Amino acid sequence: MKKNNFKTAILCFLFFVVFSVLQINLSFLSRTRNVTPSSDNPGTKRLKQKNVFKQNSLPPPHPPPTPPPSSQATQINCDRSHRSYDLCKINGPTVLDPTIATLYLAGPTSSTPNIVEKIRPYPRKWESFIMRRIREVTLTSGPQSPSCEVQHNMPALVFSAGGYTGNVFHDFNDGLIPLFITVNSVFSDDQDFILVISKSRDWWVSLISHGFVTINPKLLPNSKTFTHFHALLDKAYSTDHSEKNHHRGSTFNLPRRKPRLILASRSGNIGRVLLNQNEVKNLAENIGFDVIIFEPNSSTPLRKAYALIKSSHAMIGVHGAALTHSLFLRPGSVFLQVVPLGNEWVAEYCFGNLGRAMGLEYIEYRIGVEESSLIDKYDKNNLLIKDPIASQGKNWSGDVMSIYLKEQNVRLDLIRFREYLSRAYEKAKKFMDKEG
Repeated sequence: MKKNNFKTAILCFLFFVVFSVLQINLSFLSRTRNVTPSSDNPGTKRLKQKNVFKQNSLPPPHPPPTPPPSSQATQINCDRSHRSYDLCKINGPTVLDPTIATLYLAGPTSSTPNIVEKIRPYPRKWESFIMRRIREVTLTSGPQSPSCEVQHNMPALVFSAGGYTGNVFHDFNDGLIPLFITVNSVFSDDQDFILVISKSRDWWVSLISHGFVTINPKLLPNSKTFTHFHALLDKAYSTDHSEKNHHRGSTFNLPRRKPRLILASRSGNIGRVLLNQNEVKNLAENIGFDVIIFEPNSSTPLRKAYALIKSSHAMIGVHGAALTHSLFLRPGSVFLQVVPLGNEWVAEYCFGNLGRAMGLEYIEYRIGVEESSLIDKYDKNNLLIKDPIASQGKNWSGDVMSIYLKEQNVRLDLIRFREYLSRAYEKAKKFMDKEG
């Protein structure tokens, strides 16, 4: 994807939407359904939602909001009622000065004093620590805006790619998924728009939030689900002809006799490392899987990861960010999440719900006390070991997170785990025989 920086140019838009989800270094990223070069500004791209989900007969979405009459009070407004995000809008011609991250309502003004709203466009409003790192954006009806240097006769969506961006879980949870939700909430399917991204990263492609890794179709005017989101990912990563040609001779798409299992790996001093990974790999191979160890990092191309995981039939791993790649599994594939002590609710919240929403065969393996490395540090009768839920109470604090997420590693009981792997194999084999 081509990206162009406009760090000092004054930008003008017909209609502006600023919304709190993902930070104005300014760059334009354009990716969704059909991407068409903009004649207004060569080198940038326009976004058009069209024809991606033709195979899904859905009711048409509600039309985008119509700019109200000329009152400034209604032309600049913010909804701050949500726990996760704020949503602000400018309904009318808008001028952006990226050097001071300020959006000016253009045209004649009539009210006094001037209207000023401020927003940090990132969907973790409840988390003050990270929100302090998000650049604040100002929306104002005055003073008079600077002269326009680059014009776009279309609406724009402003958000931040700062915060936790760079961790694949947060790239999707705080970025791509909220972006998908917002676009389908604000714009109609055939409407062009521009993304204005603060703190855009070269490695990050991609922001009303419905919660952790969640798309709630009841909250969308067009009732889209994770199935539609997966179709969007498939269109983005499966239609590049050069990539198809590149993998044509690879083993990704060859006929298989064994179901392929992706074993998501963790290493180093990051916690939740599978200490007997080689033994688990051997066990899975003895049961009948073709096993591939997958340990992604910040430089792992999403297209390469997508091709590998989509061509697989099962994925297992200890709870962690790498399991976000389960989004790339085909519906009907097997997803087995290993849940360490004290991770029960977060594992369900982040990936259990996701697996079921994606139509995966979701299996959860909750480890026993003897399978946790915490038993080497804490007494077996310590509340941290004996009753993690009670020890956490209602406070998932930094200290609690450090114990259960960073201090803890896992050594699976191979006899007990064999039963889960065997069940996963039967489901994966059935899926392979049906879908290839």
